[in-house]
Amino acid sequence: MTTLSERISQSAFDGARLRVVLLLDLYDGAQNQFLEVYEHMRRRVSSVPGHISDELCQSIENPSQWLITSEWESAPPFLAWLNSEEHVATVQPLHGCVRDTRSLRFNVLRETGKAPAPGTDPAPAAMASAPRHGDGVVRHALTFTVKPGREHTVAQLLSGYASPQARVDDKTRLRRTSLFMHGNRVVRSVEVEGDLLAALRHVARQPGVRALEEALNPHLEQDRDLDDPGSARMFFTRAALPAVHHVASGGPEPADVGRHALFYPAKNGCGTALARLLARQDEAAVDDPTSPVRSSTVFQRDDIVVRLLDVRGPLDARPALALGVEGSHKAAVLARLLDSAKDGVPTTDDELTRFLWRSEMRLITDRRLPAQA
Repeated sequence: MTTLSERISQSAFDGARLRVVLLLDLYDGAQNQFLEVYEHMRRRVSSVPGHISDELCQSIENPSQWLITSEWESAPPFLAWLNSEEHVATVQPLHGCVRDTRSLRFNVLRETGKAPAPGTDPAPAAMASAPRHGDGVVRHALTFTVKPGREHTVAQLLSGYASPQARVDDKTRLRRTSLFMHGNRVVRSVEVEGDLLAALRHVARQPGVRALEEALNPHLEQDRDLDDPGSARMFFTRAALPAVHHVASGGPEPADVGRHALFYPAKNGCGTALARLLARQDEAAVDDPTSPVRSSTVFQRDDIVVRLLDVRGPLDARPALALGVEGSHKAAVLARLLDSAKDGVPTTDDELTRFLWRSEMRLITDRRLPAQA
């Protein structure tokens, strides 16, 4: 059994308050413009569900360096806001006065404050109960759809492009890129050691990747112009598929581990509930010494849910476990959350296996970059 100290885990579903830190480097002379932009942003963000408060700070050492901190009830409402087109429109004026930004997100684990007044009984603050053990890797994914009938051409393009250089800088490198397709939907997941944003910018500058993106353009359902900053921001906002939960057993990886991805189209408004269900099942799966599931990453955006699995042996050896529904009534709960649950509730092993095959995404390429890169 995997102990809590060995388990590698990250989650947006801890229920704890979220602290978001945005570091900004302003252009010279842009302070007054920035303050006007911030006031507009502050008024808009204050009405977003889940937002609690924010603060604006200026460095006492370098006046061009600013800091915005915001507090949220939990991570899911912040992620929903971050990946919305409304967010892109709200922060658009920032680009005219900010040279560079960096965003950091933290669960609140402990808090020190004044003792409550006598006779008062304040509600307990939502905080993470215990720290999670990480592996120094940031996980992220992008998803987009291609024009029907172009799937084969796109699969060939995605499987044949030149790999980008793994080394970004002294602190950041690309570790793994996995590409999958399900129908006309593409999912590209990346694993980065260090700074995710720096790695994404590094990849975008690579000649092989730029050539791939240009070749993909005529096949995409959503038009884009990556040479236009506004068009590029809108495309990548719509394509963002954040990792909301990751769990892995500790120790070295066995030789017979294979990578798989499953696509779960949720009913309208059920994406977060579906992602939570899968996350809970995977926490239990990696603690089970008989489980073939070594690690799982759940990606979710609105009602699109993708589950990336590293599994020992055949994926269909335990189909209910592979689907994340092993246990009493779990398949029925999954069926109620899925948009494609018109075929009835799979209960037998044969029905679960067929459902698993329908959900499995086709692996296009899985590139593990050298450890010494």
